[in-house]
Amino acid sequence: MKSTVERLSPTRVRIAVEVPFDELKPDFDRAYKKIAQQVSVPGFRKGKVPARIIEARLGRGVVLDEVVNAAVPTKYSEAVSAAEEKVTPIGRPDIEVTEIADGEHLSFTAEVDVRPELTLPDLDGLTVTVDDVEVTDADVDEQLENLRARFGTLAGVDRAAATDDFVLIDLSATVDGVAVEEATTSGFSYQVGQGGLIDGLDEAVRGMSADDEKTFSTKLVAGEYADKDAEVTVKVTAVKERTLPDADDEFAQLASEFDTLDELTADLRERMARVKRMEQVSQARDKVLDALVDGTEVPLPESIVAAEVESTTHDAIHGFDHDEDKFAAQLESDGSSREQFDAETREEAEKSVRTRLVLDALADAEQVSVNDQELTERIVYQAQQYRMPPEEFVRRIQEAGQLGAIYADVRRTKALITAVRAATVTDASGATIDLSDLLGDEDDGIEVTEVPGEVVETEDAAADTETDAATDTDADTDAATDEAAAEPTDEKTPSGS
Repeated sequence: MKSTVERLSPTRVRIAVEVPFDELKPDFDRAYKKIAQQVSVPGFRKGKVPARIIEARLGRGVVLDEVVNAAVPTKYSEAVSAAEEKVTPIGRPDIEVTEIADGEHLSFTAEVDVRPELTLPDLDGLTVTVDDVEVTDADVDEQLENLRARFGTLAGVDRAAATDDFVLIDLSATVDGVAVEEATTSGFSYQVGQGGLIDGLDEAVRGMSADDEKTFSTKLVAGEYADKDAEVTVKVTAVKERTLPDADDEFAQLASEFDTLDELTADLRERMARVKRMEQVSQARDKVLDALVDGTEVPLPESIVAAEVESTTHDAIHGFDHDEDKFAAQLESDGSSREQFDAETREEAEKSVRTRLVLDALADAEQVSVNDQELTERIVYQAQQYRMPPEEFVRRIQEAGQLGAIYADVRRTKALITAVRAATVTDASGATIDLSDLLGDEDDGIEVTEVPGEVVETEDAAADTETDAATDTDADTDAATDEAAAEPTDEKTPSGS
């Protein structure tokens, strides 16, 4: 087999392949065997029809079609692997069968987007600044109050409800006189002032006593009557006041493994300090990534950006049953427009593609690998996010062909941590800080689970692809790629569809 690679742009190549018919003998053998299983010829058992009979009955073209369908994807992958110049496809190739010289050779071309060669900034020269670690007495007091609230008790009171009281309420709502079933409930426990349930509810119940009833107007935010004006009736059936336990040694023994309040508060302070240090890690990670991306010139493969824009747009409109008018109306009610949505989607897609290309280049430069344990840990983590058993999650991602995408995501995360380790990190006070105890061993990676920037994964896997190529030398064919763009794994439930 002979192949040449022509670079059309920094992100696209054309691969020309010529395959002698001698190399296609295994493909012809498989083609005859497959066709023999599908045809019935008098005098021959199914699957035992000789090749010359198949060609006499069906024609040579049928056999050539089958051979081309099977051979082109395989030979394309071989050409990619054998290229003198490293070629890393990141999209589906546009393949055209240019010549089938029966008995001599098969020729085809493949145009495909590829990962561009990037010049990354010097990791040792990266410097980022993160917030200081400062745990105030107010921070500790807030944590202690939250802990006391968990052990608080509720007691009924004969007075009007005030902020932070708990009330039992009955709710009902109507829109244009029609009852809204999804906004109807009884015996619901609600803390006054927490918000987030129905706009105006806090104002309505504050000052109400048991058996009081009030009706107020509001705009519903979800369900069948979303954005509709509704009349909501609330009835308070009980008012309860929460009593917190005293903050003393007895409470420390009740709420923790410590014997004294001083020991408990010291532990709370230490825990908060660790949380703030982890926030420093997250800040360092984000800022190092920004520095890497901003410091790298990244030509963008247009087809990959376009595919990501299309995917995001499809998902957005899907929630409106693909009704463009409804989608546009919702955007308008949110103070946006379709033009603004398209522009923002395009910007985010470019950022996402640029980020993953930089991290892939960094992973290659640092020779980052992923072991089975790291891959398993990420799978278990994502299964928990989808609230699925890991075995079921694995089955679905395998059916959807997304296992390679998860592998790539872990690899990018590890590459970014390599950069964080190499960078100089200072706090707001100007002191250089050491995050190594939170980054873990170099072979273990960092205690985080996602790379920022909504990185869209690519999958290193070849897939079987059938073509419609016949003896026509201008026939087109679709083929698999070594690295096909995959769906995002942080925001969608895996499926076999």
